[in-house]
Amino acid sequence: MTQNQHLYIAGRWQSGISTIENRNPSDLSDLIGHYDQASAEQLDQALDAARAAQPVWWAAGIQKRHDVLMAIGTELMARAGEIGRIIAREEGKPLAEGKGETYRAGQFFTYYAAECLRNQGDLAESVRPGIEIDVRREPVGVVAIVSPWNFPVATPAWKIAPALAFGNAVVWKPANLTPASAVALAEIIARQDIPPGLFNLVLGSGREVGQRLVESPKVDAISFTGSVGVGRGIAAAAVANMTKVQMEMGSKNPMLIMDDCDLDLAVTHAANAAFGGTGQKCTAASRLIVHSAIHDQFAERLVAAAKAFKVGHALQDGTQIGPVVSESQLAQNLAYVEKGRAEGAELLCGGDRVERETQGYYMAPAVLAGTRNDMTVNREEMFAPITCLIKADNYAEALSIANDSQFGLTAGIMTRSLSRASHFRANMRAGCVMVNLPTAGTDYHVPFGGRGASSFGSREQGRYAAEFYTSVKTAYVAAGAPE
Repeated sequence: MTQNQHLYIAGRWQSGISTIENRNPSDLSDLIGHYDQASAEQLDQALDAARAAQPVWWAAGIQKRHDVLMAIGTELMARAGEIGRIIAREEGKPLAEGKGETYRAGQFFTYYAAECLRNQGDLAESVRPGIEIDVRREPVGVVAIVSPWNFPVATPAWKIAPALAFGNAVVWKPANLTPASAVALAEIIARQDIPPGLFNLVLGSGREVGQRLVESPKVDAISFTGSVGVGRGIAAAAVANMTKVQMEMGSKNPMLIMDDCDLDLAVTHAANAAFGGTGQKCTAASRLIVHSAIHDQFAERLVAAAKAFKVGHALQDGTQIGPVVSESQLAQNLAYVEKGRAEGAELLCGGDRVERETQGYYMAPAVLAGTRNDMTVNREEMFAPITCLIKADNYAEALSIANDSQFGLTAGIMTRSLSRASHFRANMRAGCVMVNLPTAGTDYHVPFGGRGASSFGSREQGRYAAEFYTSVKTAYVAAGAPE
């Protein structure tokens, strides 16, 4: 790749028709660079190249796919420090978290490298004599991947890796807020021995490039992570072409804090789940439903924990919470704080913009108390370092409040009671439930996804990813009598 060529299309790096500016949210004087934006013609070129490359890749066989994915994953893990720094610099995630994200992205590729060799079919007995049946999975075709800015390497990794593992071609449109991370991942993939056009990086706005991508009849499947509003638009666009769709969208994750919990552990897990990653996680705990018997004590300790977090430059040692990703995101966060107060919530701490040595989008983590589940701050995903306390008089009431949401991604409970934990696992309407753990934090080898407005389509990650990235074929063969 040469300077100012940030699009990877049909096997070569290209310049776009315009560029966008990329600045460090920890230090607005730090210009990371200008990144190319694709034209409609370049997107079409990527789609045509992907359609041509996909059958070549499928024919290359499982060992080839294994070797390529293993090489990508190994390099990502080896370069976790370097790429983690890129993530921290452009997204504002603390450096340690950026390194961890990159290493985890590598694990996705090495996991799916192994899955290449386990891509086995099934044999079945026919009800008719003399007929053999085999069932196998084949690639769905060309996969459009639309990924968010909050995990700019890990989220695309858990989509790109299974797409390639199961024999598909990829056209990837990442978020415009984190183009440097996208280019870093694309450079690693582009260096592999793959057919030209198998993998394409197309930077551009969602309104223009993204919309054209999801509306294209040349796309066989769309994997999207982002907001509910955008997801609904993608689903509507996909219907016209009967395109397969998988979407991970919003959340309003509850954590139940019961009166029999380990209070110190509950505060630690709640604070980490609510404020880790500056609250910019789809798995963040934004509704803390606390038993009334321990509510005030828990609130006091949570406020102390929130105030103790070090908010600062993402690349500085000791930073625990980095800046908010952008000016518009910060403005939205502050507006939610005011909205909560206007609806009757009490701001116990934080919720304001803070100044540091460098000019950036810094915000103090906020705790809102006295909230009701019908308040805006408990109905809408804020994607902010803000959490809300909701008082409940017993477990049944707490569970009812937790389930009263259009979302259902993750949910947690802090309790020493085995019966409560078992009942919660069975009756919490969420895709992932955690017992005595934060709501954030999932493994790469098991399925991830939610219910309601949180997810649409089959699960991501683990062996369940095959449901989306493949099509099942059942073959009937007349064996015939031996001569």
